[in-house]
Amino acid sequence: MECYPDRVKAVRAHVLNGQIVLDDPIELPEGMAVEVVLDPDELTAKERAEIEAAVDEGAEDFERGDFEDARAFALRLAAVT
Repeated sequence: MECYPDRVKAVRAHVLNGQIVLDDPIELPEGMAVEVVLDPDELTAKERAEIEAAVDEGAEDFERGDFEDARAFALRLAAVT
């Protein structure tokens, strides 16, 4: 679960027949306002495969030594501007 301020509680839910259904019951006062935040991590199988392929490619680049130190890159970038 993500980190929220102490007064905010995050709960998990799913959609069933077009309705939001909590995964675990919780008691809330009648009329209490709630905010629903969609999970941006819900990826399609194709999107997940593309990300995994990119991570694998990056790991292969690193193993070959085909990378640049982040500090050196930032200094080089700052020198250009």
